[in-house]
Parts: sequence; structure tokens; C-alpha cells
Amino acid sequence: MRATVLHAPRDVRVEDRPVPTLQHPTDAVIRTVVTCVCGSDLWDYRGVNEVAGPTPGGHEYVGIVEEVGSEVTGIKPGQLVVGSFFASDNTCPHCENGYQTNCVHREFVGGAQAEYVRVPLADGTLVHVPGDVADAYLPSLLACSDVMGTGWYAAVAAQVQPGHTVVVVGDGAVGLCAVIAAREMGAERIIAMSRHEPRQKLAREFGATDIVAERGDEGVARVKELTGGIGADAVLECVGTSHSMRQSLNSTRPGGNVGFVGVPHGVRIDGEELFFSHVALRGGPAPVRAFLPDLVQRVLDGRIDPGKVFDLELPLEQAAEGYKAMDERRAVKALLRP
Repeated sequence: MRATVLHAPRDVRVEDRPVPTLQHPTDAVIRTVVTCVCGSDLWDYRGVNEVAGPTPGGHEYVGIVEEVGSEVTGIKPGQLVVGSFFASDNTCPHCENGYQTNCVHREFVGGAQAEYVRVPLADGTLVHVPGDVADAYLPSLLACSDVMGTGWYAAVAAQVQPGHTVVVVGDGAVGLCAVIAAREMGAERIIAMSRHEPRQKLAREFGATDIVAERGDEGVARVKELTGGIGADAVLECVGTSHSMRQSLNSTRPGGNVGFVGVPHGVRIDGEELFFSHVALRGGPAPVRAFLPDLVQRVLDGRIDPGKVFDLELPLEQAAEGYKAMDERRAVKALLRP
């Protein structure tokens, strides 16, 4: 099969690799229909994370079930499915508490930028998409595999409530999907922080009521100005840098909440400063599987259309261009078709 492999910073190749096979009776193998490049893939692509040898790329996928192990009962060959980037049994105590990304049997689902993918713990990881699904829904279903679920978790972690004022820090795919989540949860005012006009436009389409282009202390001051000097009820941090985290904490009112889902790189938080701010902080790898059934139904019902974050579509063979376009901010998110 054809699959992407990262050999070194900015060196993505599409190569022949063995078709995955069932390794455990709880596995499934799916034929990928759509996959994509994630913003978090860029940490490796840029060399921020060390890559020890050639590494298959991708962790977002929608596909058709080809084969299932002998212990898989809920997923059948021929079904269209979407799953999370972490496999989970969906039955352990952590899963039952809604944190499938901390499943006691969790396993990262990598190598999804390929024609076929092995998915461990198939019954707990994959969600069947019912009916005859039109091609137009595939980008939004793919978004649910990660960025929509991650944006949703940012809003859940920040405890967004009807009537809230919410700030979204980050205008990548996760941040834009977090705008959708805040809207769906009833936020009255959604302030999207973005300096890029096409992303500002999409944020407004998704439900943002205000745009703040300033950054750092100036961005915080602008948020305070828009909130009568108080700060936001909830801030959704969707970047993962020390600057974005500081901006998020300082934009939140006392008693407010920050939901952080950007993978942290170089983030340090002063305990005393956090203590006296009365700001609550919760985040981590999004338990996408907890939200998938609901998000899939919202897509099929036409309530949400997160697939609009894909502003570049390429064949899998041109995956390197997808990485490059996202790295250079010429694209928000690149969809790949095997």
C-alpha cells in the first residue's frame, strides 16, 4: 500500500509499505477513504519533536472496515467508520469516566495517512456511520476524528455554559472547531483571536461574534476592553505555546476556566500567579471517542459542518505539499484522498 513516512524535518515521502494485518483478536483493518494532515503533525515536521528514524504519518481517518478480529462484535466488514487517534476499550474506569485517551489499554493509532490502517480495540474505538453517506459529509466526519472532537473538549474542559463569553486562542483547525463547540454549547459571545483574514471569515461563519487580531499583552488588553475590564468566562487554548497559554490565563476572569488542548511545548505556569488568579485550568489529549457518536449525528443532521476547515484537498501521493502548505500557513488543513 501507499503511505506517508517522515524521514527527517520537512522530508515527507509517500512510499510502499506492507498492508497492515490483524495482530490481536480485538483489531480491525480499515480501507482509508479520507485522511489528513494535523497541526500537531507539524511539530515533528518542523523538527521541534525529535523523530528517531522513518515514521509513518497521520492519526485521523474515515474508512471502510475490511477485516475484524475474532473478538470484535460491534463493528462489521463493509461499514463506514470513524475513530479516535487513541484506541480505547471504552469499558475501563477511565473510559467510563469520559477519558478514553487515558484508557488503561490505550494505544496510539498512527500511520493513518495510508491506504489501510490497523485499528486496535475496534469495538471501543470505532463508531459506525449509518446509512448511505454522501461524499459531501466525509470532510466533516474526518474532522470529528480529531480537530472537532478536540475543539469540543476545549469547550467541555472550560465548562462553557449558555450565555457565556468565550475567547478562542488559536485560529488553526482546532481553534476554528472550538468556535463551533462554543456556539453549540450556547455561548452568547465568542471572541476569536486571529490575524488571518480567511480564518477570521471562517471563524465568523462558525459563530464568532468578535475578532481580536492583537497578541500578547495587547491581545489581553483588547479582550478586557471587550468584556468591560473583567475577562472572559471561558478561554479555549488551542495552540500549545507559552505565549498562547499566558494569553489565555490572563484573558480569563477570576472564577473562569481555561480549557487547553494545544499540545504544550515549552509551557511553564507560575503556581503562585495561578493561585491568586482564581482561574481554573483543565485540558489534555481530547477524549474524542466520548464525543464521537454525538458529533457524527450533528454532522449528519446538518447542525455542524467542521469539514470547512479543509481548504486544501490533495491525493495521498501529494501529501508532502499538504504538509508544506500548512507549515507555510497557506492552508488551514489539508485533506488527503488515498
